Amino acid sequence: MTATVRSTPDPVQLDAAAAAGELTPLADYLGSVLRRLRALPALDLDLTQAHGNVLADNVLAAHPYPAFDQAAIDGYAARSEDIAVAAPGRPARLNVVGDLAASSWRPARLTPGTCFSVAAGAALPQAADVVVPIRWTDQGMASVEVHHPAKRGYGVRRTGEIVTEGMVLARAGTTVTPALVGALAASGIGHVIVRPSPRVVIVSTGDELVEAGRVSQAGQVVDVNSHALTAATAEAGAHAYRVGICDDDPEALRALLEDQTLRADLIITTGGSGTGPGDMVRRILSRRDGSRAGMVTFTDVSLYPCGTLGFGTVGSAEEVPIVCLPGEPGAALIGFEVLARPVIQVLAGAEPVFRPSVRGHLLETVASPGGLREFRPALVAERRGGGYTVQPLPGGARTLAGMAEANGLLVLGERVTSAAAGSTVDVLLLDRRR
Repeated sequence: MTATVRSTPDPVQLDAAAAAGELTPLADYLGSVLRRLRALPALDLDLTQAHGNVLADNVLAAHPYPAFDQAAIDGYAARSEDIAVAAPGRPARLNVVGDLAASSWRPARLTPGTCFSVAAGAALPQAADVVVPIRWTDQGMASVEVHHPAKRGYGVRRTGEIVTEGMVLARAGTTVTPALVGALAASGIGHVIVRPSPRVVIVSTGDELVEAGRVSQAGQVVDVNSHALTAATAEAGAHAYRVGICDDDPEALRALLEDQTLRADLIITTGGSGTGPGDMVRRILSRRDGSRAGMVTFTDVSLYPCGTLGFGTVGSAEEVPIVCLPGEPGAALIGFEVLARPVIQVLAGAEPVFRPSVRGHLLETVASPGGLREFRPALVAERRGGGYTVQPLPGGARTLAGMAEANGLLVLGERVTSAAAGSTVDVLLLDRRR
């Protein structure tokens, strides 16, 4: 029931329900849902395949890095005492006894008054304790004049200077980034134990839905949610599969969900979560059928602009978690951020589960429904001298334009009915790579 009035929460009804104490506090609801979940079973992946996955175990350095004393720069490997008195007008002269490339493997040793020409990464000759930069010399080949002294250790990387053997390189719950791949490879690690990225199937329901790319007419609504939520799922780090539109046909819906349990770690539906006559998702999934395992519970939550969220399991062979979101696009995106995204993070074994948040200076007075925790699109900017400013966007979460422009979600608690300009508010930071 994407983008239809019947799936859109009515703020007046929500206010009344909140006043009557009929809504489940959002924090309690999220806690009860997330406690039911477990991270997906771990698997062993080649390091190059692990990017984007979450580590299931702490990773310890198998070897030190560097594995041997080496030159950190191109130059001349020397003894610091041989160049201690070097000066621009009175250079120290050293005999160049050989060249060492990064691939050189034969042991080498310095004697007083000598040096080796070395490339960055080359093993340091025994007795050498400095690498003199080329620019400090006359670049001689058989002998070299050094015009500046260098302190012991200059231009040198010692064994284990960057990573020591047994050092914790990354902890369980850390996402494998390109830089981490490099650090692990440098320490001699070729495989890691990770949680697989969850496979998430997205389904939009409703007889009124038509595919994107055409203009809707009376009785038709363009399917927005399956496209938006597929993108949001991918951004959350999961493998996203857009199934598309499912009509309000009970048997078709049952068959579709049963089929998708064979390839999904999580199913997300939009639409049909209300109590109207056409809200098929709630009617079908909230009934326990003796031939089918699992059941979905639909809960009225103190959340605006969502109101009702569904969570449970589906599937006869294997129970798969399912999240049921409202059909109105803005509410569906908020519901995804509040519920579906944390579920994905738990399945992936990621930490932290929730997006980062900051406190910022509100630039405009806003009103909020009493008894509801409101999430409102906003622009967050860093202030000169530190801190943040928060500019609420017009239209709230009900307008896709506001959600598209936002880089944060202003959070107003259940007890807040008005937040004055200049007050300090909480805001979740959305993806800020734009």
